[in-house]
Amino acid sequence: MLLGAIADDLTGAADLALTLAREGMKTVQVVGVPEKGFDFGDAEAVVIALKSRTIPADAAIDLSLAAARCLLANGAEQLLFKYCSTFDSTDDGNIGPVTDALLDLLGVPLTLACPAFPANGRTLYRGHLFVGDQLLSDSPMKDHPLTPMRDANLVRVLQRQSRNKVGLVAYNAVDVGSNAVAEAFERAADAGERIVIVDAVTDEHLRAIGRAAAGFRLITGGSGIALGLPENFRRAGKLSGSVTEGFSPPQGPAVMLAGSCSAATRRQIAAATAAGVPVLKVDPLDIAEGRTKADDVAAWVRASGTTVPLVYSSDDPAEVKKAQDVLGRDRAGEVVEHLLASVAVNLKRGGYNRFLVAGGETSGAVVNALGVQAMRIGPEIDPGVPWTHSIGDERPVALALKSGNFGADDFFLKAWGMLA
Repeated sequence: MLLGAIADDLTGAADLALTLAREGMKTVQVVGVPEKGFDFGDAEAVVIALKSRTIPADAAIDLSLAAARCLLANGAEQLLFKYCSTFDSTDDGNIGPVTDALLDLLGVPLTLACPAFPANGRTLYRGHLFVGDQLLSDSPMKDHPLTPMRDANLVRVLQRQSRNKVGLVAYNAVDVGSNAVAEAFERAADAGERIVIVDAVTDEHLRAIGRAAAGFRLITGGSGIALGLPENFRRAGKLSGSVTEGFSPPQGPAVMLAGSCSAATRRQIAAATAAGVPVLKVDPLDIAEGRTKADDVAAWVRASGTTVPLVYSSDDPAEVKKAQDVLGRDRAGEVVEHLLASVAVNLKRGGYNRFLVAGGETSGAVVNALGVQAMRIGPEIDPGVPWTHSIGDERPVALALKSGNFGADDFFLKAWGMLA
């Protein structure tokens, strides 16, 4: 193993694993911290998917350190802490506290933070994060039910979370190239900064940052930052030059499950509905009060015929808040995640083996309920979202795990053609 990655949610892990595989590294994605002695095979990159984005910071630190120690024990030369390209977090964490803990574990003086993902419209300029043409604080992320992002200045955001000094490597250095970035890193370290936000507007910027960070033991960012990392190992003669074995998903009945309330997922649901996809909306209050049960939802799915049906709880922010006001923020999400995970288990018992899931928390709940431990990366549906299939299972399943904010409006419609 050359590169060991710790992802704070499942969909982000799949996105990262896709990037590394596409750049030529043999990549395996593992769900949760594996037990001692887990066989990673000939993987050159291993991505451990955690569910640590919105849990208490102390718990996120413990999980992340356990994952880091596992990766280091299996030979990882470089660690990557992967979080969302919209820097999803609150002033209590978890990006800053986990980064601080990993810096201390490794005993290194400096790391970088760069969530930029230009292919999905996430860019950084003068330390400010943009979503498309909007500042993060003006985008729909300002109304996220768990991590509302109302400050686009990531230096400020991260400094509120971290006990280390946070700095900035600005666009004027990044646009010159990797040597200028490396010099900026040296100046930051001399100034006592331990974490630097790094601007990036294009993929070439990300590759330049990767080259400049070749000697870093720890890198943090979105999946885009991984664009420039495999080439460092290739130049050192450490990559095999071949990728993992071919993608061979199982064939069988399929279902779509959406728990994300992001604007992108709501548009995708609208497009699927307009195209005639059978849809069933479930309500958190009905679930909590026992009026909507997993067995009934699974029965509806099985009765939907040959068209792949969609079960969703996604709603606009005002409706989400109504449920949160009654159930509490965490409980409102948990009841939906538990229901959709239970539906997936029910359907798998009945022979369903292809699942498209929207939302990081929902994806984590579904994958854990299905008992999936590791996945092979398959074709890319939209930037950052691959098909995968489980490995090491007696009854493998195909999985598309979509971050709520990712994917074009027709995502739910076009994904299935890739499995034909």
